[in-house]
Amino acid sequence: MSKTKTVSFIAVMLMIFTSAFAFDNTSVAYYTMGFSGIIWYVLAALLFFVPSSLMFAEYGATLHNDQGGVYSWLKAGLGAKWAFIGGFVWLASWVILIVSTVSKIWIMLATTLTGRDTTNTWSIFGLNSTATIGIMSIIFFLVVTFIATRGLGKVAKLAGIGGLAALALTAAFAIISLILLAKNGFQFAEPVTAQSMLHSPRSGYQSPAQMLSFIIFAVYAFAGIEALGSVSDRMRNARRNFPRAMVAGAVAITLFYAVLILLWGASSNWQSMFKGTSANLGNTTYVLMSNLGLVFGKAFGLGAAASQGLSFWFARLSAFAMLLSYFGSFFVIVYMPIKSFVLGTPRRLWPGKMASLNANDMPANAMWFQAIVVCVLIALTSFGGRTAEGFYNVLTLMDNISSTVPYLFLVTAFPFFKGRTDLERPFVIFKRPTTYWLVTAAVDILLLAGVISTVIDSLSSGAYWDLFLEIVGPILFGLIGLTLYKIYTRIVTRETATTTDVSQI
Repeated sequence: MSKTKTVSFIAVMLMIFTSAFAFDNTSVAYYTMGFSGIIWYVLAALLFFVPSSLMFAEYGATLHNDQGGVYSWLKAGLGAKWAFIGGFVWLASWVILIVSTVSKIWIMLATTLTGRDTTNTWSIFGLNSTATIGIMSIIFFLVVTFIATRGLGKVAKLAGIGGLAALALTAAFAIISLILLAKNGFQFAEPVTAQSMLHSPRSGYQSPAQMLSFIIFAVYAFAGIEALGSVSDRMRNARRNFPRAMVAGAVAITLFYAVLILLWGASSNWQSMFKGTSANLGNTTYVLMSNLGLVFGKAFGLGAAASQGLSFWFARLSAFAMLLSYFGSFFVIVYMPIKSFVLGTPRRLWPGKMASLNANDMPANAMWFQAIVVCVLIALTSFGGRTAEGFYNVLTLMDNISSTVPYLFLVTAFPFFKGRTDLERPFVIFKRPTTYWLVTAAVDILLLAGVISTVIDSLSSGAYWDLFLEIVGPILFGLIGLTLYKIYTRIVTRETATTTDVSQI
């Protein structure tokens, strides 16, 4: 028997930070909503992230010996049928996350090498930039999958590097912004007023439905912490340390997001930065970091050339840190969801050796099948003829709803999970039925409001193709889950009938 490797509390904390925190989510919030993004992120944290993290902590601590992670959680609350369906919807969210994120790696690489986003000029074999990025993304993901199949130790180490890079970038940005604020007498480039804190400066986010649709972005910014449920069976002293890691990660990430969104306004006036410029959801982080370097240089009396040079290096170094962070996160998301779902479901569900482990104790066959699906989706989205800006915006929209819907399953399952009296619970949250039912209802209402408002916003603006891309993933994978469950029940029924017939001979 092979000795199962364990992961430490610090390693899990770095995995949480890597998978659930993204520095560029703060710049996207500022780009989309200005300072008012803080209110929505805090609301998303209070009404979704903190309560759901506490739920996931109880799931993980109670079922810490189960390999299934999310699938085991859903099965304990809703039964096998909805666990199949919800599990596949959840798996779809991660596949779409990979597709939407892998292409952004190249913006980071381009900015690291040249100081600005040049991906719209890239071309190989005479292809346009979007198709070129698609081919490079396919090759990159195949390499990531190959490395990840070599074992959990490599996944944890590379995720740790990514987490440290994200922490370093976050700390550097915060310190530099605070120094700039002190130098300017704590005067923000973007005025801090009641108006700026409550209303988006962007014309597309003025109506109640449009503003409410931003909750999808806010929820997405916190998405990912549930994937760590798949390592609860590998964690040292999981019954005590897993809930601690989940709660500490939730609180820390919430505070980081709120403070960092505010600090973007120290150097960047929203109107001058974004109105009529080429900034988009893919490159806004580097646009803002470049501007921070320029403003910082001028504030400390550097000449125009020196300030431009500082701007150049701020963009390059931030892109390099982001590159390491995203690179590390890929080794988490390429393994954790697959391990959680495939190994948690009955082996007979999967054809051939799909659920088998390799010599490194990794579900390599399932990971390679995932790689094929991801590569096909990347190819489909890369050869559609869209401009680079439209390409990145559509990928982001695809990811937002698909990352939100699975939480409706996980949160809704919680009261039923709490109703189980046959489980030992080393960590208990929301002890009274009235409390956990009210918390569940509040979180579900928030999630449904965000999804419905996004759909209404797309319909009212006539963006029917974008709406299709936003909802196709959850619907398609949900139907796959339902189909597989029906196949599985037929197999079980047939085997039970055969066993009964034999016993009667």
